[in-house]
Parts: sequence; structure tokens; C-alpha cells
Amino acid sequence: MTEELFRDDSYLKECDAVVTAVGAGGIELDRTIFYYNSGGQPGDSGILTTADGCKVVITDTCKERGTDALLHVPEDGAPQLAVGDAVTAAIDWDRRHRHMRMHTCMHLLCSVIEGGVTGGSIGDGKGRIDFDLPVIDLDKQAIADEINRRIEENHPVVSSWITEDEMAANMDMVRTMSVKPPSGQGRARLINIEGVDLQPCGGTHVGFTGEIGPIRIGKIENKGKHNRRVNILFDE
Repeated sequence: MTEELFRDDSYLKECDAVVTAVGAGGIELDRTIFYYNSGGQPGDSGILTTADGCKVVITDTCKERGTDALLHVPEDGAPQLAVGDAVTAAIDWDRRHRHMRMHTCMHLLCSVIEGGVTGGSIGDGKGRIDFDLPVIDLDKQAIADEINRRIEENHPVVSSWITEDEMAANMDMVRTMSVKPPSGQGRARLINIEGVDLQPCGGTHVGFTGEIGPIRIGKIENKGKHNRRVNILFDE
């Protein structure tokens, strides 16, 4: 299995790695900083560079369906790598950092709105969460004000690990109703925005809420009898 360096340090921009497999779906490495598409957060893009300077542009990172293979998807026509090739893996840091900021901001949104989460996604500079709520009279400005206050307070964002048994005994921490926290490896990762929000999450996040920057709330949409979609954007 690929060692997922991004789990313990979201700020790593590059790493050395070795190609372990090459297939029709993409390139596998022994270790990577590329986050793969999961939990509503897009997979990273970037470049793999060989020792002789050959560059392979990676347009996406994903898990192969039905397996644990972590695939770095090259652009069409990219140079072919071989098993055993040593590479330097470098992510598109500006894009990743925007994902980190928005993912952390969505945790703040969960701290403001009480309700189960039925879905969500992160885009470049935007995101949305679907809440299981019977009401539609949510106040956009009040929500934005509360989130921006938490951002300005610059709370630390800390990750830690607990066992899957500990997670099973504390399922009230899980806000997502349709997607279970990552499991199967004997442990679960928690994201703690100190004094604000605590949830299991496998995504990448900033170290302090102040790094998010100001946000605004876009549309609040009625997507069903109990489904309210709240759209959030950077106010830049």
C-alpha cells in the first residue's frame, strides 16, 4: 500500500518516491503527498519528475475502484514511467491550499448549523454541505458572521488518531449520515478545531482557522423535504 504522507502533514509540497506499479488507470508510488479524491475533496494534481528531468503531469489522484490502489492519473500523452523509477512528487500547492482552507471552513459551517450532513463537496474557492433540516429559513448573513468570527479567532486545527473501537463507542461525533468515516486500518483520524468542532475526517486542513480568510454564504437551496444545501465561497 502507498504510504499516505498527507495524513500527518497537509503542508508537505513534495516528496521523493518510487514507482511501484503502472497501469491503464494511473501510476502507483510507494509513498505520496497527493491527496486522493474522497470525502468530497478533489484529488490533487501536480508533477512527477524523474532523476533525469522527465516530467509527468498528474491531473487527478484517486483510488482504483474495488481496490486500495492509489492512482496518480497522468495527462494524455504523458511520458511513460516504469516500475522502480525514482521520482520527486510535487503537488499543485496553490490549488491544494485552497482545498485545505475550504475543507476547514466546512467544519466551521457544521459548528454553526445543527443537523446531520447528507452530502457535500469541495471546489476551487467554493464548497457546499447538505443538511438534514426541516426548515428553510436559514439566515445567510448570520451564518456568515458566525463563521467569520470563528475564522478571526484563529483557532488551532489539530489532527489525532483513535482506534476504530473508540470511534465505534463515540459515533455521536460523526455528522455525516450517508458516508462513514474512513476505516479498515484499525484507527480513525479526528480533526479538532479547538473549542469549536470535533469530527472524524480524512481530508487535508489548515493549521489555524485564520488561514481560511473571509467567506460569504451563497445560495441556500431546498433539495428535498429535509435537505437544505448551504453554499459557501471565499470572499476575495
